[in-house]
Amino acid sequence: MNSLIDGVDVPPAGIVMCPNGVVRAPDKAETSMYETTIIGIDLAKHVFQLHGSTRDGRVTFRRKLSRSQLLSFLQKQSPCVVAMEACATAHYWGREIAKLGHQVRLIAPIYVKPFVKRQKNDAADAEAICEASSRPTMRFVKVKSTDQQMRSMLFRTRELLVGQRTQTINALRAHLAEFGVVGASG
Repeated sequence: MNSLIDGVDVPPAGIVMCPNGVVRAPDKAETSMYETTIIGIDLAKHVFQLHGSTRDGRVTFRRKLSRSQLLSFLQKQSPCVVAMEACATAHYWGREIAKLGHQVRLIAPIYVKPFVKRQKNDAADAEAICEASSRPTMRFVKVKSTDQQMRSMLFRTRELLVGQRTQTINALRAHLAEFGVVGASG
């Protein structure tokens, strides 16, 4: 049902009236990027896949961007939810994206997997991240601060060195045992 505004017949929301009077639904290219409420990002080393959608799940864009283009692209977007899988680099990107005014959500990869609708590729992963982040009961990972990441890195490095020391001692004992030299453990 059309409505009248200032004496002009206006089509209902979501319908585009062409100059020749034909009514049609808007195509994907006409969906404004300013309607984007969720952006899902599949992180990689060099090229990131982005998937934008509206609150009701309509796709607003699908983009492939390099590392250098990501922040400038997100800076042009109006503040929205930006979701990524929680991985090694996600905390860095989360801090940088939050500085631009977006709300960052990190999701454990195990929670994203059920939302992949077709073959696994970067575009499908970005769409699945977007879909998973829109769920009201989804659990999110808190973005770590730089200090938290440094402490975690220090702990993992120490754990690695202790493991390597144990491997070296065990290898040395095994090599010495080949020549008949057997020592007590510890």
